Amino acid sequence: MKLAELALALGAELYGDGDTRITGVAGIEEAGPEHVTFVANPRYAALARTTEAAAVLVAPDFPEIETATLRTANPYLAWAKTIQLFYREPEYTPGIHPMAAVHPTARIGKHAHIAPFAVVGENVVIGDYATILSHVVIYANAVIGDYFFAHAHSVVREACRIGNHVVLQNGVVVGCDGFGFAKDDHGVWHKIVQAGPVVIEDNVEIQANSCIDRASVGETRIGSGVKVDNLVQVGHGSKVGSNSLLCAQVGLAGSSEIGRSNILAGQVGVAGHCKLGDDVIMTAQSGVSHDVPAGKMISGSPAFDNRQWLRSTAIFSRLPDIVKRLQRKGDPERS
Repeated sequence: MKLAELALALGAELYGDGDTRITGVAGIEEAGPEHVTFVANPRYAALARTTEAAAVLVAPDFPEIETATLRTANPYLAWAKTIQLFYREPEYTPGIHPMAAVHPTARIGKHAHIAPFAVVGENVVIGDYATILSHVVIYANAVIGDYFFAHAHSVVREACRIGNHVVLQNGVVVGCDGFGFAKDDHGVWHKIVQAGPVVIEDNVEIQANSCIDRASVGETRIGSGVKVDNLVQVGHGSKVGSNSLLCAQVGLAGSSEIGRSNILAGQVGVAGHCKLGDDVIMTAQSGVSHDVPAGKMISGSPAFDNRQWLRSTAIFSRLPDIVKRLQRKGDPERS
């Protein structure tokens, strides 16, 4: 592909030789003379002047450099599209492998690929263009939309409902039992039946080894466009609003409500029955046990306003000196 063709495909403004041949993508330090790379983080701006790449994806106001540039308002998104242009995904031929176990009552849409050792249970409905790889298990009565992609060892439990264009990475479990137990007068825990399904709306991706628990009553719901990172726990009866991000090791206790377009960074914890408004950001390792209004950015555990948290943490390391000074002021003989 020529550089001019790439610029056209991305809707980017080209500064440089449009006839330059591009064969792939690479990081800014590893790129060679036929690669495209990008700069979205100011920390790497200086590397753009020394990179051996053929061209660099940058923002419109990026300083001029000798290397050709592709200027676009969102270089990170353009980078994602560039990778997609050059990456050749594996192709899966439509058909049901003889070694797949598909129940006779299951209804499979057209052009589906079901690999060996996959299991599709009784009365399951799966839409068109599904890809179900080896060792995937779909329990009875699950209903799944078009363009479903399930990687090896992912599981969809009974009666769960999944929309269109949903991706389950390896080891995902949709609809595992919620953590619900009731204690009797003798201190013995008794399991509460988790009868409610998980509902996953369209354009959701859930990454490796994450678990979305089914509800005891009602449902657990993941809104459209949500992206769930590795090792995330979504508790029973929780609701996650559309286009939210749950980063690695996030834990939502039962009946949490997460608004639209939230970002919960790594290792964030939300206590049960808490409600977060729309456009909330919780920074890494924050924990919250109260409702959070829309538009807030919070940090810490327990979490509070991010700006106040930044000031507080800056002071924290100085506390011993502050205490000493206060003690000297209170003790005239030590002053």
